[in-house]
Amino acid sequence: MEYLGLLFELLLLAAGVYIYLFSRGIIKSKDPEIQKRADTLRSKNGWLLRAGGLALTAIMTMNVVLHLIELFGG
Repeated sequence: MEYLGLLFELLLLAAGVYIYLFSRGIIKSKDPEIQKRADTLRSKNGWLLRAGGLALTAIMTMNVVLHLIELFGG
């Protein structure tokens, strides 16, 4: 059961990294219509996406580190 929790923490960490990269414009779509909508979203809510992505990444990084210490550190 402990490994299942670690898996969910890693998935949320990946989601935080994805949100941050999306907010910076690094992740792009091949479809021009979807890319146009993504650019509009980033222009209106970029700061909120960036802050949320950084916060989620920071929190989940600490959770993963503490979980690994708990599992393997004794």
